[in-house]
Amino acid sequence: MTYTGTVLRIDLTTGKATKEPLNKDWAREYLGGKGLSIKYLYEELEPGIDPLSTDNKLILMTGPTTGTIVPNSGKLAIAAKSPATGTILDCSIGGHFANELKYAGYDAVIIEGKAKSPVYLFIDDDLVEMRSAADLWGKGAHETEHLIADALGDVITLAIGQAGENLLPMACISSELYRQAGRGGIGAVMGSKNLKAISVWGSGGIEVANIRKVSAALNKIKREDTMTDDNMWAYSDGTPMIVDLSQSTGILPTRNFQEGTFDEYEKINSAAVKSTLKAKKACFACPLACSNYVKKGKTEVEGPEYETLALCGSNCAIGDLEAIIEFNRLCDDYCLDTISAGNVVAFAMELTEKDVHDFGIRFGEIDNFLKMPGLMANREGVGADLAEGVRAMAEKYGGGDYAMQVKGLEIPGYEPRGSWSMGLAYGTADRGACHMRAWPAAVEAFGDIDPYTSEGKAELVIGMQDDNAVKFSAIFCDFWALSTERMAEILNMLLDYEVTAAELTRIGERIYNLARLFNEREGFTKKDDYLPERIFKEKLTTGATEGKVLPREDYDKMLAEYYRLRGWDENGMISDQKKKELNL
Repeated sequence: MTYTGTVLRIDLTTGKATKEPLNKDWAREYLGGKGLSIKYLYEELEPGIDPLSTDNKLILMTGPTTGTIVPNSGKLAIAAKSPATGTILDCSIGGHFANELKYAGYDAVIIEGKAKSPVYLFIDDDLVEMRSAADLWGKGAHETEHLIADALGDVITLAIGQAGENLLPMACISSELYRQAGRGGIGAVMGSKNLKAISVWGSGGIEVANIRKVSAALNKIKREDTMTDDNMWAYSDGTPMIVDLSQSTGILPTRNFQEGTFDEYEKINSAAVKSTLKAKKACFACPLACSNYVKKGKTEVEGPEYETLALCGSNCAIGDLEAIIEFNRLCDDYCLDTISAGNVVAFAMELTEKDVHDFGIRFGEIDNFLKMPGLMANREGVGADLAEGVRAMAEKYGGGDYAMQVKGLEIPGYEPRGSWSMGLAYGTADRGACHMRAWPAAVEAFGDIDPYTSEGKAELVIGMQDDNAVKFSAIFCDFWALSTERMAEILNMLLDYEVTAAELTRIGERIYNLARLFNEREGFTKKDDYLPERIFKEKLTTGATEGKVLPREDYDKMLAEYYRLRGWDENGMISDQKKKELNL
C-alpha cells in the first residue's frame, strides 16, 4: 500500500497536533485527494457554518499515487467550505508539497480552529510546530517563502499573501512562488485562521512492491498512452497554445464575454509567450514540464497560463503581453486567483463604459489595469468593491445579466455560446463555474462534436465529471489523458486490493454525488445551476461564433437530461435510491 495510514490533525486554537489513523473504508470508497477530502468535510462540518469562522476546516490531502514513481502525480488537494460560494471547495496545487507531506509520514493534514495571532506551521516528520508569523503578516507570498526558507532551509511551503489575510473570496494559496490552489477563496480560509504558511520537509519514503516490474510497466504505459499527437505531449508548450484554438473557434472571452474573438490575440498567444521563454518547470514525478518560466522587460513569472491570457488579456482587451505577465506576477504575490481577478476587472470596465458605475477603468487601459491587483488585495479604493467578486458587485451596482459567474464563482476562459456543453459543465460544477470538473470544449469546440446542439451533451459532461473526480482523487494530472482502464491498471500496482475500471467509474460518480449532497444541504437548488442571462440572450457578432447564443430552452433540455442521467429528481435533488446505490 502507498498510503501512510496516518492523518495529522492540528488545532490552531489550542496549538495541539495529534495523529490518527486514516479511515481505510473511506479511502477505499473515495481514494484520496478530491474525494477523500470532501468525505472528511461532509462528515465533520455542520451545515450552515460561516466559511470564514473557526468552524470551517482546511484539509490537505494526498492520494495513492503521491510520492511514488507514477508520472504526473505531483498534485495536492486542498479543501474547505468556500468563502466565495458557500459550496464545497476542493482545489489542487502542483509542485512538490504533496510528496514531501507523504515523506513526512502523512496522507492528510486537517487544520481546525484559529490561532490567537498570526502563525505558520512547520512539519518535519514527527516534529510539528506552530511558529509566530508576526514578521510575515502583511508580506506577499514570494517574500514569505524566501524568509521561511532562510529560517528553515530546504522546505516546501504553502503561503498566502495580502489577499488571504484580508479575506478576499478570490484569495488563493501559493507554493514554490508560482503554483496556486486558485479558486473559491481557499486562501481566505487560511487567512481566517491567522495561518500565514505551512512548511513541510519529509525524510521518509513510499515503498512500492516489485519496483522494477512497476517501473517497466509504467514506461510501457507512457509509451503507449502519451507519445502521440493528441495526448498530453501536445501540452509540452503549456496551455498558451489554447489561445489560438479559442480564437479560431470563436470562444476566446473578450471584453467581459461580449465577444468570442480578440483582434490582438497574436500578441498574447503561444508564439508570443514562447518568445519570452527562459526555462521550463515540472512538478514532482512529471516528465512533461508544461510550465513556462518567462521574462519580458523587467518582469519574470512562471506562466502566464491560458486562463490568465484569456481572462486578464482578451477579456480586459489587454493585448500587451508584458502587462499581462506583470499582472500575473502581482496576482501570484498577493495570492489572487487570476480567473476571478480578470473577470472582476473586465466587469468593472464594462460597468464604467456603460455608465452603470464609474470604477475609473476602461477596456484596454494598461496603467489602471496594473493598479487593480494591489487595490483589490488590500481592499483600497475601487478595489474594495472588486475584491468581493462580480456577483457582489452586481448586487450593489447592477449589471447582473453580464456578471459572468455561476454560484458566485467567475467563469473560466471558454465562451459557452460556442460550446454548449461547456455551459452545462459550468452550471453543474460542484464549486461554481469551473473548467476543471469537465472540459468538453476539447472534444466539442476544438473537436468533431457539434457545439450547437443539446443532443448527447449531458452524457458527455457527466462522463468527464466522474472521470476527473477519480483522477483528482487518485492524483493524476489532468494533462495525462488516462482512461479509467489505465488508471485501474496503475492503481493495481500500488494498492493491496484490486480495482476495476467500472469500480473507478462508480467511485467518480460517488464523489460527484457527495459533493452535490454537500451543496444540497447548504441550500443550493436548480436555480443555482444556471448561467448569466448574457449567454442566453446576447448574440456574439464576430468570428466563428457570429450570431450564436445558447438558447435557454436548449440549456433547460440539457439540464433536465443531466438530472435524469444522474438519477436526481427534476429539481436536481439526489434521490434516496441514488444515495443508497452509492452508499452515501
